[in-house]
Amino acid sequence: MKTAFLRAALAPLGALVIVLALWETVTRVLGISPIVLPPPSAIALEASRAVEPLLSAALSTGRSALVGFGLSAAVGVLAAIVLSSSRVLERALYPYALFLQMVPIIAIAPLLVVWFGHGARAVAVASFIVSVFPVIANTLTGLRSVDPSLRDMFRLYGARRVATLWKLELPASLPHLFTGLRVASGLSVVGAIVGEWVAGVVEGDAGLGILVLASNRQGNTARVFAAVLAASALGLMLFGAVSLTGERMLRRWHPSASGS
Repeated sequence: MKTAFLRAALAPLGALVIVLALWETVTRVLGISPIVLPPPSAIALEASRAVEPLLSAALSTGRSALVGFGLSAAVGVLAAIVLSSSRVLERALYPYALFLQMVPIIAIAPLLVVWFGHGARAVAVASFIVSVFPVIANTLTGLRSVDPSLRDMFRLYGARRVATLWKLELPASLPHLFTGLRVASGLSVVGAIVGEWVAGVVEGDAGLGILVLASNRQGNTARVFAAVLAASALGLMLFGAVSLTGERMLRRWHPSASGS
């Protein structure tokens, strides 16, 4: 298992080394200004100098993103269950769920400040709005994709609606649900960053979005890159946690996780 993991990691690690080496070489040979494009060595140096503010900002953004992701998971699954219960409800309400995906969060973020105030609450709501639709759409697809013959068997044995949902539809929709959660995990961090740009900061609790803006105004592009990489790391950690949970839940019975 460890050998397989190392083999899987070898290709992306090798590609990363090549890209970083080319990046470093090009910026130095062409004499590109570090304000325009700093070399990887400068970004690493700046990150080592700013470990404390980067970690503090990452924790702030991570908390908001985690709250937003949790809300999107809970609300998204509940909304999908409601929509799947009736074609009429789906036709009536699904366009409003789609609206959350279509409206740019930067356009409505000022309203979130009006409704929820500056700080973490508005940031978490922005994260939720950005990440909830993939959960709704994928879970609804999973609930709608249950084998009709299995539905008929449950109906034949007189299973109640709740029993059918709990014992058949939800388990069958898990692969789709976790696909939606994987997408939402990355989007929740994006939403948190955008929310921070508009909602600002309360009592010095600055997130990565604020750090990016402040560093950009100071012309410290290396720190901007470091903050962006920290945000990417947050998204990857959340994505990895969701993927690992999904694999553990599905590997005993579903081919997408068992490899069969």
